[in-house]
Amino acid sequence: MPREARVNRLFVLLLQLALAALVGFAAARYAIDSQPPVAVAPPTILPAPPPVALPPPAAPVADASSGATGAALSVSFRAAVQRAAPSVLTVHSARTAARGPFGLGGRTILSQGLGSGVVIDADGDVLTNNHVVEGANQLAVALPDGTLRPAKLVGVDPDSDLALLKVDAAGLHAIAIGDVKSLAVGDVVLAVGNPLGVGQTVTQGIVSALGRKGIGINPIENFIQTDASINPGNSGGALIDAAGQLVGINSAILSRGGGSEGIGFAIPVDLAQKVAASLKKQGRVARGWLGVSTGPAPRSGALVVAVQQGSPANRAGLAPGDVIVRFGDRPIEEPDDVAALTLELEPGTKVPIEVQRNGKRQTIDVTLGTRPPLRRAQSGR
Repeated sequence: MPREARVNRLFVLLLQLALAALVGFAAARYAIDSQPPVAVAPPTILPAPPPVALPPPAAPVADASSGATGAALSVSFRAAVQRAAPSVLTVHSARTAARGPFGLGGRTILSQGLGSGVVIDADGDVLTNNHVVEGANQLAVALPDGTLRPAKLVGVDPDSDLALLKVDAAGLHAIAIGDVKSLAVGDVVLAVGNPLGVGQTVTQGIVSALGRKGIGINPIENFIQTDASINPGNSGGALIDAAGQLVGINSAILSRGGGSEGIGFAIPVDLAQKVAASLKKQGRVARGWLGVSTGPAPRSGALVVAVQQGSPANRAGLAPGDVIVRFGDRPIEEPDDVAALTLELEPGTKVPIEVQRNGKRQTIDVTLGTRPPLRRAQSGR
């Protein structure tokens, strides 16, 4: 077959195939277009499920330690200080001597002292320490506004280290008196005074101990111990509670170097009031006298070692060998308790004393006598 013929035949074949494909495509398109449409369901919208009650979010839990710290930082004793501070004065004392014959050359100052005092009534009675005014022949107080007023010495009680002054000044604020019997170890207390002459100062601490004795400062020791800073010049100032009420008269510190080391002592206000009342009435404090010598007992109590002939104890029937276990309404734990309680009472006071004798307990009523003043123990303040 000639070449030209073969080409023509191939062309015709390709043309037929193309026509066949075109016809097949048209038929298929017609078949699709002629079918009825299929209904499509709309999307189903499901009802919303009922709301589920969820528990409320938990309240944030405060850190106990941070909460306590925050509360402590927010505590203020401003009201207590505002209540008590106007009643705390600065006490100036001086011992002077005349210059020249008949004092014609004026007076020279031999020594000066500085302490604190507390106004206990609006009439001008001011309590301070005996060692603040001891040996002075000129006394004055500085009011909180800085005004200086002369002061008169009403009386002193070296046994308790207390003194009572009288100030003639208008507008004095008597301090509120607290209940020392409700005081407990751990209670917050504030010391108000004029330490080191810098001006009225307030320091804060707690009650470290109650009924502290055996320190060797005074013949009568029944101290409130505190860690509130007490320095020279605080003597005679106020120890107040968190309500601004007087619970003690600051008296002494226990220190190796003379500064505050967190061991301070205050005379309880109930004892201070008794002393002030006696000083105001008769210028001195008459002390009770029992007339026994005591020593340690096998257990608690005070063993009667000796009884002075003709003493109140002798007349009442106390005898060597007796163990005093109770004095009035107070239990006796050691020998010093008997002397301290006796000194707190006035002569003529009738006291039931419970003793243990021959294994049995009995109560002996003793009427206290009068004893001469005791010499104050010598110690630093």
